[in-house]
Amino acid sequence: MSILFGLKMLIWAANSGAVVYLGACLALNFWQNRLIFKPCQPLSLTPHELGLAYEDVWLSVADANGKLGRVHGWWISTNQPSERVLLFLHGNGCTINANLTAAQRFLKLGFSVLMIDYRGYGRSQGAFPQEAEVYRDSQHAWDYLINERQILPQNLYLYGHSLGGAIAIDLAVRRPQSAGLIVENTFTSLKAMVDHQKRFRWLPTDFVLHQRFDSLAKLALLQIPILVIHGTLDRTIPRQMGQQLFESAPVPKHFLQVADAGHNNTGAVAGQRYDEAIAQFMTLVQPNPRYASL
Repeated sequence: MSILFGLKMLIWAANSGAVVYLGACLALNFWQNRLIFKPCQPLSLTPHELGLAYEDVWLSVADANGKLGRVHGWWISTNQPSERVLLFLHGNGCTINANLTAAQRFLKLGFSVLMIDYRGYGRSQGAFPQEAEVYRDSQHAWDYLINERQILPQNLYLYGHSLGGAIAIDLAVRRPQSAGLIVENTFTSLKAMVDHQKRFRWLPTDFVLHQRFDSLAKLALLQIPILVIHGTLDRTIPRQMGQQLFESAPVPKHFLQVADAGHNNTGAVAGQRYDEAIAQFMTLVQPNPRYASL
């Protein structure tokens, strides 16, 4: 009787374990975007508090079902006589408000800057974001700069930090007319990040992971110069991923490795070296005459 009871308990435990495992797989399949994107409430800080003149920008976007929404951004123009423009794409856990200091560095370097919040972030409308939708948000921002602001593609640079780097790489491949690409502390792919963090190594992520952000695979299609920046003490995304992206890019490129910098303080730690790396990167950029008048 006790042996039979023990067998029943083993079968019950096995079945229960299978149910839990299947439930975890289904949860990861349906809600993985909520583990990736971390929208937060916007801070009260605006460019005005930093003494910067700016304009609110609203871009009409549609979701997969055709429902219209609006993406919010800031257009901040430099006071310097320069035509260079930077499209600033932030990471997964913040809004444009939290990135003003980083954007201000580019303003001092002579770039006008457009910063956007992806749908579901900050003041932007729309449901909880998905990979395909944030790609479309960046494409709308690029089109706005070209069509509404009349920016020449040869003057338009793409910048992305962390998850924003993956979005910037996707945009650079889709918009090869752009001048150049700058990615900071970004990863090779979401699958590589999952493997690195080991949180879900017991799940079949190869099969259930549909939010891929596979930047490494896309780099084979890149046609514009790239600057890769990475801190050596980044505990969120390992420096080796930045090195791998740099080595895989088949275009003119430069790599800035910042000793003792973490995930969010690369510019502050690098200081003048950061500015010099941007200047050096600019020498790699050669305007494509085919796109000069677009």
